[in-house]
Amino acid sequence: MPLEQPQEPAGGGGPPDGRSRLWASETLAAAARRADAPQQVPGALCEACVRLLPISGSSVSISGGKGVRITWCASDRVAARLAELQYTVGDGPCQSALDQGAPVVAADLTGGTDARRWPIFAHEAVALGVRAVFSLPLGVSGAAIGTLDLYSESVGGLTEQDMRTALWVRDAVTYALVSLQAAGRDGAEEDTAEEVASWVAASEADHTEVYQAVGMVMVQLDLDPGQALDRLRARAYVDGRTVSQVAREVLARKLRFHEEGREGGELREGRDGER
Repeated sequence: MPLEQPQEPAGGGGPPDGRSRLWASETLAAAARRADAPQQVPGALCEACVRLLPISGSSVSISGGKGVRITWCASDRVAARLAELQYTVGDGPCQSALDQGAPVVAADLTGGTDARRWPIFAHEAVALGVRAVFSLPLGVSGAAIGTLDLYSESVGGLTEQDMRTALWVRDAVTYALVSLQAAGRDGAEEDTAEEVASWVAASEADHTEVYQAVGMVMVQLDLDPGQALDRLRARAYVDGRTVSQVAREVLARKLRFHEEGREGGELREGRDGER
């Protein structure tokens, strides 16, 4: 028997302010109950965001340290690509939300202040059909461990009520993340622990590959970690690919970074076998 869906209060638009939190809580709870396994809860909450807010899609990214992020879940292909884009260019509302530990609203990426603040990200996001992005830091005790990123195909910000709802969703996603981590540590239930371990292994794969590739580029070009990561990002951006895809080529030795023309200090990347 299918679970009963929480009904949005009649009257058009969102529910009256007095019922907003209850409506949001019921929608999120129903989404979590529909998940077949613990690691599917974040994805279900991402999809619930689209029903609760005037947005087109959402994603959750976890910070794996300075300059490294993992996309945990996304409601659709554009949301996933947008999350990877911010990692590839190393800039955008998501990074700003992590740095500031506060919500960041980019209401119009087509021009004005937002487009000037993140010019490369804004240009690429608009090419994906995205016009506005809202990033909310996830975390406890003031420590940002990731972000909830919402995007809209229309220009415009969030109303005060929509932002409150977004913050409630952010809290629910944070709780789901912390609960998964706790389940993985405690091993209270064997099945849950195995499911969490599988999710962690899959999510950390890209993280590990990028770190390993950074190490190889450091050796090839005699750079520090930050500079090596920048080289990977630059190559990914030029090729229209993700950092993870470029990292896999480096690890498979299909792509090698090397220095040429020491006079000008020009760097050239090439696939093995290229002259």
